[in-house]
Amino acid sequence: MQETREPALLAGQGLPNYEAVSADQVRESIPALLEQLTKSFADLEATLEKQLNGSDPLPWAAVMPPLHAIGEQLRWSWGVVTHLNAVCNTPELREAHASQQADVVRFSNRLGQSKVLHRALEALQANAAQPLDPAQQRILQAELLSMQQRGVGLSGERQQAFNSTSERLAELSTQFSNHVLDATQGWSLVVHERERLAGLPQRALDILAAAAKEAGDLHADGSEANGERGPWRLGLDMPRFLPVLTHADNRQLRETLYRAHVSRASQGELDNTPLIEEILSLRREQAIRLGYRHWAELSLAGKMAEDVDAVEGLLEELRAAAYPAALRELDDLQACALHHGAPEAESLEPWDVGYWSEKLRQERFDLNQEALRPWFPLPQVLEGLFELCERLFRIRISAADGEAPIWHPDVRFFRVAEQDGTPLAAFYLDPYSRPGSKRGGAWMDECLSRQPDGEGGWILPVAYLICNQTPPNGDTPSLMSFEEVETLFHEFGHGLQHMLTTVEHPQAAGINNVEWDAVELPSQFMENWCLDRSTLMGMARHWQTGEPLPEEDFEKLKQSRTFMAGFATLRQVHFALSDLRLHSLWTPELGLSPDQMRRQIAETTTVISPIADDHFLCAFSHIFAGGYSAGYYSYKWAEVLSADAFAAFEDAGLDLEDAVQATGERFRNTVLSLGGSLSPSAVFEAFRGRAASTDALIRHSGLVTSHA
Repeated sequence: MQETREPALLAGQGLPNYEAVSADQVRESIPALLEQLTKSFADLEATLEKQLNGSDPLPWAAVMPPLHAIGEQLRWSWGVVTHLNAVCNTPELREAHASQQADVVRFSNRLGQSKVLHRALEALQANAAQPLDPAQQRILQAELLSMQQRGVGLSGERQQAFNSTSERLAELSTQFSNHVLDATQGWSLVVHERERLAGLPQRALDILAAAAKEAGDLHADGSEANGERGPWRLGLDMPRFLPVLTHADNRQLRETLYRAHVSRASQGELDNTPLIEEILSLRREQAIRLGYRHWAELSLAGKMAEDVDAVEGLLEELRAAAYPAALRELDDLQACALHHGAPEAESLEPWDVGYWSEKLRQERFDLNQEALRPWFPLPQVLEGLFELCERLFRIRISAADGEAPIWHPDVRFFRVAEQDGTPLAAFYLDPYSRPGSKRGGAWMDECLSRQPDGEGGWILPVAYLICNQTPPNGDTPSLMSFEEVETLFHEFGHGLQHMLTTVEHPQAAGINNVEWDAVELPSQFMENWCLDRSTLMGMARHWQTGEPLPEEDFEKLKQSRTFMAGFATLRQVHFALSDLRLHSLWTPELGLSPDQMRRQIAETTTVISPIADDHFLCAFSHIFAGGYSAGYYSYKWAEVLSADAFAAFEDAGLDLEDAVQATGERFRNTVLSLGGSLSPSAVFEAFRGRAASTDALIRHSGLVTSHA
């Protein structure tokens, strides 16, 4: 008798029932889904073949909606699996994900290499009798480029080699990510003597003690761990790692943690070194099979940046501005350490930079970042973020906890509506770090995207917003660092572009079909508002007393905006250049390992050379396990756009409410609304009235261009 209840993983629509998805279900349901979709696609190919051989021109509706429906079913189900693998990772789920990944890649290649589909897309493009709107033209161009890059033009052994390499690359990417997660989770250090943690604020001690308590570590007298008496369990996840690097007076302890962090996944069973070489070699092979010179050329074919030289040009402009600034900053740090009589003053090491930066920040601006946390409890920060969005974009955001299935008790659910109450979208927020089961970093992903519901209405977009900030502790809410506030605003910017889209074609709605080097525009744009007076002062209230942030602290925060900007810019340029050159210049025959190439790049992009133990590439998940290969420069490319976009509000007058609202409405109606329906440069010009310039970014960063 047929089972009456469909597995949660095959619902294919609506909000997923996360708790009902098991590893066994992944193993059973994904093969069934792929079998069904393979048949659906074969039927579509047969229909298209028949129409292509007929005399009537092929209409858009015969190709794109049914193709999207097939892709969307896979995205919905496999998206749930990859999402849970990132936020609720277990050995069972990880194994189930790995067991199905090759077949999912195989199916995607099957679609991407369909000669019939390719002919149908070309026929649509050539059909003068049914002209396409600009969005449709862009969708077709992107689809044809995607098929070309997925090997539609290959045949025989070359296509077989391409397909097996695609599967291997997907497998390597997952292995890389798992190694980083396991290496981060697998290292810890239990400290029993409080004096070893001198300098750490009480809040950080409480977090380290909570980790010890969770691990079952006991005090010498047999009592459970607490923040006052210990023990304290240190780790490599950011909420436990950063406070030690920033505040611990014990230089040896800082060095121990730093060395462990930069050498993650670089030895033993979790060593990513051989994976890096294999990934780079296979990507290069794939690019050459497809007619490109290297992977960077393939990657840039679908981006705003014209070519490798254009990216190198931007990065050099920023490097030249940042390098002398970073040298001055290093001198300032050494002077500060000397003033304090520190023996390391003459030769600062990487584990000294965060510590002495914080000391210098406190002296120069009388600003203690840690002491500001009580003014940024998560509930109030959310309130301030939502009020800003209501002010700029005329939307209403309301809590809807309990109205949607969730995957962890930390997760919250919100609805977004027009001011008149018309529903627009919804989003999940999973804010806190869970080092044992949740991937590090912060990201936005699609749960549901805007598309026709088949009954004359619309499926409303739903976003996943994932952060890894400091968790609440007992009765104390999550007290955020200013950096964590900026991260939340950043991810919400991505979410806004996904949720406020008005594009009618799902293939170009929200972040879909937006060039990768423009996709960070709305996210980085939102970060600028964290230092806007009315936004910051509206949300910064002490979590216990309700007192607003003192005016002098706001001024200090603003003044410190460009503090250590040379170091920060140089760090991003170093990452971006390492990524770009590994994907354009590195080959196994070069006689140079990827790590050695990265160290060559460091000669002009760092002012303190990487230590011998520094195997940063082994944990560079963005480019080896994420979507940023030969694309990490996108952060800086998009920052040019985002800084210039915020400058439009500065030009209008940040204290002129009518002007701010009018500019905000224009930003919503262009950048947030148009998604991938037009080129990013056209969307930007529609908002700004001109092309983007680097002037605002260099001004905001406090860097003056000079050459080094």
